[in-house]
Amino acid sequence: MASAQIELLKETVVKSLEDIKAQDIVVIDVSEKTNIADYMIIASGTSTRHLRALVDNAAVDVKKAGFEVAAKEGTAADDWVLIDLGDIILHAFMPEARTLYNLESLWMGARPSDDDPMYDIEED
Repeated sequence: MASAQIELLKETVVKSLEDIKAQDIVVIDVSEKTNIADYMIIASGTSTRHLRALVDNAAVDVKKAGFEVAAKEGTAADDWVLIDLGDIILHAFMPEARTLYNLESLWMGARPSDDDPMYDIEED
């Protein structure tokens, strides 16, 4: 897909999420880190109903704009729904799952906090 088309798709997804009041929308350029996508968009819902509305609204708006939804994984009951849009992957989370999986850190290259007990490694 041409870069102008990717930008239009990205704008369509972000606007769709904003229209339905997604929380903490983050767009990450992963084009230099992987060949599976150019961008990952991460957003949170406030309830399982809201999460379902986020992904359903995004899928409808993407199709209206002339793009295809390649795949959808998960349900709102799973606390994490992924929509594969080809060059963009949308991750919609419940806040607790988003914190647990911490995709922003993974894809943006951030180190975990030193006081995070999950990464408390004792040196000999």
